[in-house]
Amino acid sequence: MSDLLRQVKDFIISWNEEHTDAFYEAAQKIWEYPELSMQEHKSSAVLQDLLKKNGFTVESGAAGMPTAFIASYGQGRPVIGINAEFDALPGLSQDSNKLEKNPVIPGAPGHGCGHNLLGAGGVKAAIAIKNALEKFQLSGTVRVLGTPAEELCLGKPFMGKAGCFEGYDAFLDWHPWSYTKTNYDSCQAYFSVKYHFKGSTSHGNSPWHGRSALDAAMLQGHAVEMMREHMYPGCPPDAANTINYTFTTTGPEFPSVVPDYTTAWYIGRFITTEDMQQALERVTKCAQAAALATETEVEREIVTVTHHKIPNKTLATCFHDNMLQVGVPQFTEEEQNKAKAIQRELGKPETGLPTELMPFEGGYTVLCDTSEFSWNAPYASPWIAMGMQDCGWHHWGVARCAADTMGQKSLDCAAKVISMTAADLICQPAVLEKAQNEWKERMAGRVYECLLPKDMEPPVHLNADVMEKYK
Repeated sequence: MSDLLRQVKDFIISWNEEHTDAFYEAAQKIWEYPELSMQEHKSSAVLQDLLKKNGFTVESGAAGMPTAFIASYGQGRPVIGINAEFDALPGLSQDSNKLEKNPVIPGAPGHGCGHNLLGAGGVKAAIAIKNALEKFQLSGTVRVLGTPAEELCLGKPFMGKAGCFEGYDAFLDWHPWSYTKTNYDSCQAYFSVKYHFKGSTSHGNSPWHGRSALDAAMLQGHAVEMMREHMYPGCPPDAANTINYTFTTTGPEFPSVVPDYTTAWYIGRFITTEDMQQALERVTKCAQAAALATETEVEREIVTVTHHKIPNKTLATCFHDNMLQVGVPQFTEEEQNKAKAIQRELGKPETGLPTELMPFEGGYTVLCDTSEFSWNAPYASPWIAMGMQDCGWHHWGVARCAADTMGQKSLDCAAKVISMTAADLICQPAVLEKAQNEWKERMAGRVYECLLPKDMEPPVHLNADVMEKYK
């Protein structure tokens, strides 16, 4: 490590330790007003205001989404993007003073994935980098990418479609989790697609006059079940190619009336983008065949489609080395007792919060739309302990931890390792070049192209009706 890099990292650590309150406050504000995907107006504004106060130029409404933003500081290369998310989950409202399930408002949203911390932690890292650029008169640009609707894998595909991820040298990220790990992991490609079948009604005692949309949807489902045998299964146990579906609407609801509308909603997860695209087309053919067989009509509605994630061992190694220097979050006896109380409430083993760094390796992780970053430049993202294992993560217990000091410790750790990894890329061009060469090799000549239809617009009013109920 050069003297300059050592000085920069020492400064970053000190800065992060001296500046906490504003970021804790931002995380808490977002936690106290949880907003669903595409409706994160107050949450996005909290982070944008914080960035503006710290000298960033902020472009609001990126890619036609009111809650998306890009905040920039600096000039020249490298250009480093830092992810910020802030959407909540439905039905996970939780009283921050209770260690058992106790919603503030029954049915209301809550931060059961810790995105209140993720957004605030990413912003803190960016501001730390900004201050380092100033102090040491370094060349470089840091940008915060405020990406809405991660829980539906919507925000980043639309931002990618609008060209918001072009021109970056690397993307850095993090996520609160039930362990601390700095893997160079991949995640699956994904589709979420609805098939709307339209038939005609008739009385149940003379069904030959009608055409059942429900019959068509069930026939599609049967065809997909038979198709599974002829699909490549992926590579278990790391991950597997899977398809799930349900019928979200059908009607009229009386069994004595032949139903004239049914919507079948399919999601698929696949090891590679190419496998996912092939499977989606085959599922669509099943729908078309079912409509033909039942003399109904079908319309396909794309909800979202994302790529698989391109791992980058070089960037992940930087994260790992910096995590070794910073240390994983260490939780007090009081914090451990709170976690164990939640586990006891759930009937789970009282293991508490993890305090060890997991082995460095590759593999697969949970599906996420951050994969869109990875098709544009080298990308890496550590997982940092905040909540308990064995609770299912999207859970009221996670929301409870995300409002407490264990969440703050996770946030602080993330801000340090992200800003220190950025320092590696700024001060060591050879490391960045190695990461980019690895990325080019893994991309194998492929280029990023958003998988959404070219004429598809962001569903900016999605969840507006739900949020209106809980204002």
